Amino acid sequence: MKPLIVLIFTFIIAVFTIKTMYGTYKFSASARIGMSVMLLFTALGHFIYTSGMAMMIPDFIPLKKEFIYITAIIEILAAIGIHIPQLRPIIGWLLILFFILLLPANIKTSIDQLDYQKGTYDGNGLVYLWFRIPLQVVFISWVYISSIYYK
Repeated sequence: MKPLIVLIFTFIIAVFTIKTMYGTYKFSASARIGMSVMLLFTALGHFIYTSGMAMMIPDFIPLKKEFIYITAIIEILAAIGIHIPQLRPIIGWLLILFFILLLPANIKTSIDQLDYQKGTYDGNGLVYLWFRIPLQVVFISWVYISSIYYK
């Protein structure tokens, strides 16, 4: 829920800031700014909640904590990359792939009733998954529209 709030709040601020600065609305740019801030916010979570997030990783993947750090770096690079016009479409597609690849971790989190922030097994279970899957669709759509469809 927090990433969605960050995304929308930053988008709204960017819309009005850009309108004030340039006299016109630039929704795609504002949406990319919102996505970048959200990605930086979630990357920060990878460093704060490393142990709990490592519990989300399917068992067949080794070096779980290192994997969490790598995904944080991917999010940081994507947050920057979607603002570089020459890289924007490929970063957009890679970010969509990244969001799709997160699905197994979200399913595992739900099944195991994991609370990744506490690193415990008393999380929301299926409620988490019923929110998280549509949220991933929102993130994917957001990236597609702002970084690929409207460059």
